[in-house]
Amino acid sequence: MKNNTRMIRINDEIKKEVSEIIRSEMKDPRLSVMTSVLKVETTNDLKYCKVYVSVLGDKEEKDKVMEGLKNASGFIRKQVAMRINLRATPQFKFELDDSLEYSIRISKLIDEVNKGE
Repeated sequence: MKNNTRMIRINDEIKKEVSEIIRSEMKDPRLSVMTSVLKVETTNDLKYCKVYVSVLGDKEEKDKVMEGLKNASGFIRKQVAMRINLRATPQFKFELDDSLEYSIRISKLIDEVNKGE
């Protein structure tokens, strides 16, 4: 249980720092679109970290943002290493998470059905 609590804290801290880095320190023009870090999953050995991001925009904008994040993963890793004192700083893998957009779309569909009644 103690280890699980530790991983939750590490994930929360990494999520906070990665969000901040993307928002304020990235100079890449591809990342100008609204990008949010939704969730972070780090392996127990701290070697790898999946970062789930939500990007508001069309497919092309999402692809650009994901490419930008992939290219910047080394920079982000270095920044996280300077901010969080971990035994090892994980390698980041960015995953697109469309659940936010999906839920907005479903909500709109429900609203349309309710208006029709």
